[in-house]
Parts: sequence; structure tokens; C-alpha cells
Amino acid sequence: MRKSAIKKPQAAVRQQFGVLPYRETRKAGLKILLVTSRETHRWVIPKGWPIKGLNPAASGAQEAYEEAGLRGTTRSRPLGSFLYEKRMMEKHTTVPCEVTVYPMLVTRQETTWPEQAERKKFWFSPTTAIGAVSENGLKAIIRDFVSGRQKINSGGSEAKTKRHLLKRHR
Repeated sequence: MRKSAIKKPQAAVRQQFGVLPYRETRKAGLKILLVTSRETHRWVIPKGWPIKGLNPAASGAQEAYEEAGLRGTTRSRPLGSFLYEKRMMEKHTTVPCEVTVYPMLVTRQETTWPEQAERKKFWFSPTTAIGAVSENGLKAIIRDFVSGRQKINSGGSEAKTKRHLLKRHR
């Protein structure tokens, strides 16, 4: 008699929303803020479960406040999404999650916030941020975001240069 392989049912993918907090200054350039996760202390972005009454981008912004004390402008168009396995400590298991990520231009950092005793936060250069995160999908989102910002910034400089050259040749 042949034994048939018994397949375990796969857990449904749960939805989360997060933000990619960033700031840009002339002196320091583009910086990306990452926070540590509570259980594994890996570098991650602020993210969490949907919050009743808030749209996805606002849910991510609320998580940024709770996890890192951040306030700012969150765009409603997502940068993308990535998958990861969330550790559920109370059940000693993992749950597959898809995180939709929105860009957040940070305008203020609070001095106190709800989870400050549970997490660390740090502003990274884009290259260091990509190296600090574990999830390949999140690495790709950061890489694409940085690449897009560089195109916008160089596009602006190119446009200024072209206008300057056109003025000189009139």
C-alpha cells in the first residue's frame, strides 16, 4: 500500500501596512529611518496591522508614530509590497504577511512615543539601509525608491542646466 503525501494547509497571507520614512538635507543627503523589531531586533520599517477607520497609508503613518515617534507627509500611492514571515510569540509560530509600503517624508520626530522602550531607531544612508534589512523584497523597495529619487533629482539639475545653456545661446 502506497502512502500519499499529506499536505499541510498553508496559512492565509495577512495584510500589513508600513512606511519608508525618509528625509533629505543638503549636508547629509537622503537618509532612511529603520527601527528594530521587538522580538528579533532586526532592522525593519515601521509597519503593522490595518487600523480601523484609517486608510492604508494613514495606518502606516500611525505605526511610524507608535514605533519611532515620526510625523510627516505620507503619499497615498504605495512604493510596492514585500512578503515576510511574522513571528507570533504567543502561539510560537509564524504567519505569512504582505506589507504594502508607502513613502513618508519625515517632518518631525517626537521626543517620546509609545514603543520607545521596546525599539531602537536610526537614520541610515540608502546603501547602509539596504544592507541592514533582511527581507529581499524590502531591499528592492528601498533600492527602487532611492533610484527614483536620484532620477528626479538629477532630472531637476539637468533641466536647470538645459535652461541655463538655452539662455546663454539666445
